[in-house]
Amino acid sequence: IHTHGYKSDILGVWAARKASIKCVVTPHGFENTKDLKLRLFIWLGCQAMRFADSVAPLSKQLCEDVQRYGINGDQLKYIQNGVDLMEVEAQRSVTPIFQKSNGEKWIGFIGQMISRKNIDDILDIFDTLSNKYSGLKLKLLGDGESRARLERKAQNLMSAGNIEFLGFRDDRLNYLQSFDLFVMTSTLEGIPRCLMETMAMGVPVAAYDIAGIDQLITHNQTGLLAELNDKNDLQEHWEQLLFNEEKVKHITENARQFVFENYSARRMSEKYFVLFSELLMK
Repeated sequence: IHTHGYKSDILGVWAARKASIKCVVTPHGFENTKDLKLRLFIWLGCQAMRFADSVAPLSKQLCEDVQRYGINGDQLKYIQNGVDLMEVEAQRSVTPIFQKSNGEKWIGFIGQMISRKNIDDILDIFDTLSNKYSGLKLKLLGDGESRARLERKAQNLMSAGNIEFLGFRDDRLNYLQSFDLFVMTSTLEGIPRCLMETMAMGVPVAAYDIAGIDQLITHNQTGLLAELNDKNDLQEHWEQLLFNEEKVKHITENARQFVFENYSARRMSEKYFVLFSELLMK
């Protein structure tokens, strides 16, 4: 059994023990929420993780995090996250299906709508820029416990008519291909799959400089980073990437090269194959 997420870790480790089979847990990040129920699930998940046969975090920072829960030695196996970049390449080879009005620019986000994604900052920055520039649209793909509250907040903004909540989409790569800018304001991350896909697609990225994201984005080389919670600086980065074509070309070319060299799904799957094989031999 290979589990991903607090609830699945709890159930997966318990089921593996009952069935006398091997269990691998892959942490994706530890939610820094104030919600007591979610904090309880996180704590229980971390306790369950200690009884897995192997714990394989997606990033170096997560490797350090899990050691606080007693995960170390042979039980800890770092397998860097990866993504099927061929799927992205296939999308790049076709004509975008979405047609924009003249001068229109799409700012996009893809991911869970949960507290650590800090999407409030995206809405705040977009509202400021939307009042400054015409033709900006915000497309938010994903779902989660924060979505209803975020939709209510968006309805009260001056830019409400330019914000669209699209939920989870099977055609997310069609949208990603049409984004002029991909934005993240997370306060906590592993190594985000959506960010790897964005870089491979050739879409510029602006985000907060936090662990996990800093393994993909080097400021002024593969994207633009602002200090955590510095919305003014991040807003300036949005503006640069929306209106400075020369800078965008430099950054997106570097980002594509970097992600293809370091974060392919093939490399990740080979690492998991070795881990699974070793566990089955024990």
